[in-house]
Amino acid sequence: MNALPTDKIEDEGRQCSGQHTCGRKIIPALVFFLAGAALSAVWFSRNGWHDAAGVASNAQKPPALLEATRSVLQHLDSPVEIRFYSSLDASSVPESVQAFAGRVDQLLAQYEQAGGDRVRVTRCNSSTNFSAKAAQADDIRAFNNDKGDACFLGIAVECDGQKQSLSHLAPEWEQALEPDLTRAIARAAEANAGAKSQTRSDTATLDAVKRLFPNLEAVSLEAGTKVLRDAGLAQFKQAVEEMNVKVKEAQERLIQAQGDQSEASQRAATEELRRIQAKGTDKLKQIAINTHLQVAALQQLKKAAP
Repeated sequence: MNALPTDKIEDEGRQCSGQHTCGRKIIPALVFFLAGAALSAVWFSRNGWHDAAGVASNAQKPPALLEATRSVLQHLDSPVEIRFYSSLDASSVPESVQAFAGRVDQLLAQYEQAGGDRVRVTRCNSSTNFSAKAAQADDIRAFNNDKGDACFLGIAVECDGQKQSLSHLAPEWEQALEPDLTRAIARAAEANAGAKSQTRSDTATLDAVKRLFPNLEAVSLEAGTKVLRDAGLAQFKQAVEEMNVKVKEAQERLIQAQGDQSEASQRAATEELRRIQAKGTDKLKQIAINTHLQVAALQQLKKAAP
C-alpha cells in the first residue's frame, strides 16, 4: 500500500453532489480511504470489462470489487441504504446508456453481496416503484426533458438520515463509478457518526479543548476549528505513514512465503497483512472521531460563552 498523497486528501470526487456533507470536513470524509489514490488508480487500470465504446463484453463478468471498497463495507457501523434510480425513456435514451444502467445494477449487486446486512439496495425503476418526486428529493437530476419523458439515472446513499448523491450517472464516467460510490458511502457513514457524536461531547473532551485554548475568548470558532483539524490531519498522515511501513514489511513476508511455496506460511502472512490493515483502519477512524468530537466541543464552548 502506498502512502496517501496529501493532494488526494481533499479530493471530493467527480459525481458527488455535495449538497449535504461533501467538502465540509477533511478528515471524516476519508476515514476509510487508506487507499484513496490506489482505489481510483486500480480501477482505471482495468481494461478487460469494457471495450473502447464502453460496452460490456458478454463473455466476461464484471470485475470484483476493490479491496478498498470491501474494507469500507466491512467497517460500516450502521446500515446503509443505496437507492438506484433508473427511469429511462427508450425512445430518447441510447441503447448504450440503457446497457450501462444494467451494468450499474450488476455493480450494486456486488455491493449488496459484499456488505451483507450492512448494505441494502433499493431499485427504483419504471417497472417497479419509481417516483420522480422521490428521485428529486434524493437530488437525482432529470435529463432528456427536451427529447421526451424526463429520465433519471442516479444513486442516493443514506445512513441514518445522512445522504450523499451521485446525481447523474453517465457511461463516460463508468470507470470512476466504484470509487465515487464508495466515497459516497464512506461520507454518509462518517456524517452519521459525526451527527451522533455532535450531541455527546463528554467532559474529558471539553477539558482537553479548554487546555488547548486557555484564552478561548480570544480564539474565533473558525480559527480554533482549523487548529483542531490541522492537528487531526497531522495525526492522520503520521498514522498512514506508520501503517505503510508495517504493510510493506508484511507484504515482503508474504512474498517470501510465496517464494517458499508454503501454503501454511502464505495463509499466515496473508492473515497478518489483513490484521495490520484492519488495525490501521480502526486507528484512522478513531483519529477522525476524536477530531470531530473536539470540534463539536469547541462549538459547544463558544456557544456557551457570554
